[in-house]
Amino acid sequence: MRNTAIGMTEFKTVSAGITALDAMVKAAEVNIIEAQTVCPGKYIAIIDGDLSAVKAAIDIAESQYSVQLISSFILGNPHEGIFSAIYGTTHIEKIGALGILETYDGASVIVAADTAAKTAVVDIIEIRIAKGMCGKSYMLITGTVAAVEAAVEKAKHTVAERGMYLDASMIANPDKKMYPSIL
Repeated sequence: MRNTAIGMTEFKTVSAGITALDAMVKAAEVNIIEAQTVCPGKYIAIIDGDLSAVKAAIDIAESQYSVQLISSFILGNPHEGIFSAIYGTTHIEKIGALGILETYDGASVIVAADTAAKTAVVDIIEIRIAKGMCGKSYMLITGTVAAVEAAVEKAKHTVAERGMYLDASMIANPDKKMYPSIL
């Protein structure tokens, strides 16, 4: 079972990211889910733990390293599908409609995926965080046409509020020839 919250920081430089992560884990009892360099030389750190600990860790990063900070978030009770989608271990039996949402940063796409999954009954297929995309990120979701439309629209609005929305689309019935590249 996952802890009650996750948080993420995204930095302009590797140096600031690693230094901030060290301060974050020293400031609060959090676990590092993922910490790495992503395109184009940015640094991301995803943590989890109790909500108060995650908040304390993210607050340290935001206050002490704000000059290099691109974005961050804290999610209490994140949707369980986020974790397997980040790691590419989601098992989808059947593709329905396909929703795609792309962001300018990594943090926003995780918030978008959480929003989408909590808006309608959809499965998160993948969350790609800035790897091989020049810092952009995307998510893929599937479900009924109505569910995917509602989920993408709500996620799009959430990301647009942060100023990180790039593009979104929906394919009502993706061709089966595409499945290997989606799954």
